[in-house]
Amino acid sequence: EVQLVESGGGLVQAGGSLRLSCTTSGVTSEDFAIAWFRQAPGKRREGVSCVGSNRDGRIYYEDSVKGRFTISRDIPENTIFLEMNNLKPEDTAVYYCAADRSSGGLMNACQGGSYGLDYWGKGTQVTVVR
Repeated sequence: EVQLVESGGGLVQAGGSLRLSCTTSGVTSEDFAIAWFRQAPGKRREGVSCVGSNRDGRIYYEDSVKGRFTISRDIPENTIFLEMNNLKPEDTAVYYCAADRSSGGLMNACQGGSYGLDYWGKGTQVTVVR
């Protein structure tokens, strides 16, 4: 059974940093692509950063987070991280971890496509104040 559990959200001042964690079970780097999405109040959910499976190797960052956010995987610990630096108020959202066996599908969803991902966490709130 695949399970995804996010943690690490919180309240931070603009310019600060947070590291989000997604603890997984049933997700292997060989077989699964993983991603971080976010949804701000009144807005649609958007892909923040996505990584294909080991066999795919692609990495995607949404334009507004390039140079500030870094996605990584700790394979032995089955954990996915999102390091977020120089946070801005517009980064305020609920952040979700997601996984799918299709790297192409996940990349499609990450970039606004219609592909429906198989597995989602429940989210963690990030609030950035001035």
